[in-house]
Amino acid sequence: MMRRTAYCLLFLLATTALVLAMPQGCAQSPFPPNAARTPYTRYQILRGEERPAKEASLTGRDSVNLRNRLKPLGDP
Repeated sequence: MMRRTAYCLLFLLATTALVLAMPQGCAQSPFPPNAARTPYTRYQILRGEERPAKEASLTGRDSVNLRNRLKPLGDP
C-alpha cells in the first residue's frame, strides 16, 4: 500500500513539473519575423520585385494580397 502511494505521489509530481514546463516551450522563434520564407521570396527581394503579403481592403482591414502576389512577374 505504501509503495502504491509513493508511485502515485511521484507520478503527480512528475506530471505537475511537466505541465509547468510546457508553456515555456520555445521562448522565441529561431527565425526573425521579417526573414524570407522561401527561396522564391528571397529571389524576388534581391531583384526588387517583392510584393507585399497583405494589403488594406476597402474597409480598412488587412487582407491577404493573393491577386497581386500570384500575378506573373513580367506584369506591372
